Amino acid sequence: MNELVEREAAAVDVVVVGAGQAGLSGAYHLARAGIDHVVLDHAPRPGGAWQFRWPSLTYGKVHGMHALPGMELTDADPLRPSSEVIGEYFAAYEERFGIRVRRPVDVSAVREGSAGRLLVESASGSWAPRALINATGTWDRPFWPRYPGQETFRGRQLHTANYPGPQEFAGARVVVVGGGTSAVQHLLEVSEVAARTTWVTRRPPVFRDRDFGESAGRAAVALVEERVRRGLPPQSVVSVTGLALTDAVRAGLASGVLDRRPMFDGITPSGVAWADGRHEDADVILWATGFRAAVDHLAPLHLREPGGGIRVEGTRAVRDERIHLVGYGPSASTVGANRAGGAAVREIRRLLAREPVEAGRA
Repeated sequence: MNELVEREAAAVDVVVVGAGQAGLSGAYHLARAGIDHVVLDHAPRPGGAWQFRWPSLTYGKVHGMHALPGMELTDADPLRPSSEVIGEYFAAYEERFGIRVRRPVDVSAVREGSAGRLLVESASGSWAPRALINATGTWDRPFWPRYPGQETFRGRQLHTANYPGPQEFAGARVVVVGGGTSAVQHLLEVSEVAARTTWVTRRPPVFRDRDFGESAGRAAVALVEERVRRGLPPQSVVSVTGLALTDAVRAGLASGVLDRRPMFDGITPSGVAWADGRHEDADVILWATGFRAAVDHLAPLHLREPGGGIRVEGTRAVRDERIHLVGYGPSASTVGANRAGGAAVREIRRLLAREPVEAGRA
């Protein structure tokens, strides 16, 4: 079967998988470098993961949005849903720079091809590139922790990935799990309509009450980068920067909405329970517990280290110099994704300049 797929694969210098911030940045730099490439995206329309965000996440609430290279995002209405604002921006960006994204294309596997090339497989076709920019982000892999009794809960359980906005929680008793920005945003708006909200986290939240300067930002990114360099699963940059102490957060702290409790020990049919005998009745458990890198399609290349992550130097996978991960680990932010796209293309240019027989595993 793979032989047939490979015979039908279209030869190309670079395949970009994903057309969010990181993928579009990579495509922009590839075009400027004159490198033959295709961009594949599984989403139905432009906008990357932003198109799936909940309607109440307006552009004014977005936790930092850096413009794509070569085109600013201007005059955006802060009251419009971020899914609309950024979706339209990405669509205009693709149009301006002639980035022809093939969608929807769901890449099922990337494996070793022949003659030093890779083989990128999907139900929509196959490609044989000399290098690959992987920009698949995390949205497709929501992380659901497991707790004793979870399957017995009679209420509703959902994740940030399918959070519909606050309107569906009117009159409900809601437990929000997680210590990140999304958990705080959910709590602040759900608490306005719910009968009661309860916030639980594994660690006490850390609130940042000062501007996060450039030097502090570099230090935070360095911590995430060190994990990736060691082959451990990446953590988000936000996990080491702390939570911004905005006016809305200050109000939530003052009102008690952001009164955090330690993580419960188990789940019962009617709520959540702690080992000391405390119990909280709940109609809904909302898991704002983050995401993991969506890289399962790279499994045939055996890039993972014993620690569970893919070891990366810059953007290059240490186990295979043809693979560049952008929007992964330290570049999993809008500004980081932009820079990573350019950095990946610079390394790919050097790779492609060598003899094709050399363009294989490091």
